[in-house]
Amino acid sequence: MPNEFELIARYFAPLARGFPGAYGLLDDVALIAPASGNELAVKTDVIVAGIDFPPDEPAHLVARKALRVNLSDLAAKGAAPRTYLLDLVLPNTVDEAWIADFASGLAHDQAEYGIHLIGGDMSSTSGPITIAVTAIGEAPIGRIVRRGGARPGDTVFITGTIGDAALGLSVLRAELPSLDAASAAFLVDRHRLPQPRVPLGPQLIGIATAALDVSDGLVADLRHICTVSRLSAVIEASAVPLSAAARVAIDNDPQRLATALTGGDDYEVLFTAPPAAAARIGVLSRLFDTPIAPIGCMMALSDEAQPDVVVRDNMGRPLSFKSEGWTHFLDRSDPQ
Repeated sequence: MPNEFELIARYFAPLARGFPGAYGLLDDVALIAPASGNELAVKTDVIVAGIDFPPDEPAHLVARKALRVNLSDLAAKGAAPRTYLLDLVLPNTVDEAWIADFASGLAHDQAEYGIHLIGGDMSSTSGPITIAVTAIGEAPIGRIVRRGGARPGDTVFITGTIGDAALGLSVLRAELPSLDAASAAFLVDRHRLPQPRVPLGPQLIGIATAALDVSDGLVADLRHICTVSRLSAVIEASAVPLSAAARVAIDNDPQRLATALTGGDDYEVLFTAPPAAAARIGVLSRLFDTPIAPIGCMMALSDEAQPDVVVRDNMGRPLSFKSEGWTHFLDRSDPQ
């Protein structure tokens, strides 16, 4: 196994080519200058083997997921991605072939999203593979879409489909044995490789009043918007968009609807906007070939009520969930 500096020179320095401020990864810092009238937006996320991805997952898929979950956050804020930093903490069981495959995954997505690596760090551990990416984007000054801007009467919108990744994890855990092979493969692919809405995100500036990406679960993440905006939300379960594969899984076991609504890892953009913006949103949906569905509305709080999220079934009855979404540090004897 080459040493740290040989690995950086061989596999990671090439990923910095084309970004002068990275200085070929030969210095301790990188320089970033946003375009005139823009400011930088910064996001970091950590993924850990055995928690966020299977320990035997192919390295190139791990790399792409590590990068994409961060790009998804930037997209939901309306920021266009520019660069990223990488912290890679590896056990001594990882060999050079794994690192080469990991770097190839980064190179693939750098080309797809037009970004470059500008720095980071490598270290060793006696624990699992741990990967931290810090993604840096830019947006017009003062214009990013926060969680706290939703208003009473706003419509709640979601891009893409919900529940595929969580159901894909159920497939990997052999919890959906009756699911047909094609549906199972589709769901597993959605779990392994998120599709961040990078081109669409910046176009939501000036339209969306609040937004975030769905990582913890649709219900849990909508509650985040409600909490910061000091509003409640009502969503219709029947309006939440599901893929054909997810519908098959739920038809086989209706209890799986809760998995879809609360499981997380969707990395779709959840946002609010005035009803009058529906036509503009429809244009964006067609322009970027991205389904965008209205699923509910934001409600003012009454008296001393606290922000809440109500999910109604097709009879108008509120649904209840054991957990609204993923959170770390739960009692693992009581899984979500």
